[in-house]
Amino acid sequence: MQTPIPCHFMRGGTSRGPFFLESDLPADVTLRDKVLLAVMGSPHARQIDGLGGGHPLTSKVGIVRPSTRPGVDLDFLFAQLQPDKDSVDTTPNCGNMLAAVVPFALERGIVTPQGDTTTLRVLTLNTDMQCDITVRTPNGRVAYDGDARIDGVPGTSAPIAINFLDTAGSVCSGLLPTGRVKDSIDGLDVTCIDNGMPMVLFRAADMGRTGAESVEAMNADTELKARIEALRLKAGLLMGLGDVGPKNYPKMCLIAPPTAGGAVATRCFIPHVCHDAIGVLAAVTVATACVLDGSVADGIAVVPAGSVKTVAVEHPTGEFSVELELDPVDRQKVLRAALLRTARLLMKGEVMIPTAIWDGRR
Repeated sequence: MQTPIPCHFMRGGTSRGPFFLESDLPADVTLRDKVLLAVMGSPHARQIDGLGGGHPLTSKVGIVRPSTRPGVDLDFLFAQLQPDKDSVDTTPNCGNMLAAVVPFALERGIVTPQGDTTTLRVLTLNTDMQCDITVRTPNGRVAYDGDARIDGVPGTSAPIAINFLDTAGSVCSGLLPTGRVKDSIDGLDVTCIDNGMPMVLFRAADMGRTGAESVEAMNADTELKARIEALRLKAGLLMGLGDVGPKNYPKMCLIAPPTAGGAVATRCFIPHVCHDAIGVLAAVTVATACVLDGSVADGIAVVPAGSVKTVAVEHPTGEFSVELELDPVDRQKVLRAALLRTARLLMKGEVMIPTAIWDGRR
């Protein structure tokens, strides 16, 4: 016997995964997580018995509900699963999957279109972060076709604008959780920062690398990965995150001078795999480090002048541009972060899980 669960399978930015209404899943968190593992086919490297794509970027789940908080339209809970583990992590944010929240809510009819465009305020429950998301809704329907292009996704789509309202200290105690813009761990200069995603930035050159290595070369570099993991464990303690061994954060990012006209070149590990692109909130956090005086990006990043800056973060498959507005009084404070993403509904229907795991009764 199998239990059917209503599901929309959606691409959000450079990620994809199933989206659910909270009311369609078990109320008990432990049982809910068992259901999500069954949905995705974890733990199994290929996730052959579920919807997962055998990669962390395609092992993600979105859970949405109408919000009861004043001024907020939708609540969003992001869940990160791993192909070969039985873990369900709802601690970090995911800005890519966030791009699909409003299209999903409109498709499910829990919110109504506002006109040619619809702007809704979304609360990410993982970190209590709010943002305004604008999608195109001509004739009362979500538009997926358009001329917006993002690196890491083929073709073009309708633009989705995300304006973050309060990203600093999403998981950590603040933007700079150690209280310093630069720290030294075992003689290596690092910047520990959280402007939407806890991250540790360090110069590729300090690791004896160029920062232009391919993803395949990075993932095959066992010596480098061992050094990065040792650094991550120590940085986690320094950032007040405790033992981060079993956690998906902080993300680790090598930075180097730009090579394609951007502000900085990156190679990001999430947390042990070097990725082809860079996550939305990781890009926001890296861009923030680039505009802070004294960070490890100082002297490497090429940043435009002015209080409102567009910072292009290069990654292995392209670049990700982030617009940052700085406080004119305190140039070390970021007031606003905005960016462009796309999303698309890939499939809707029901996903089946064994009734032995859940019989469908909430």
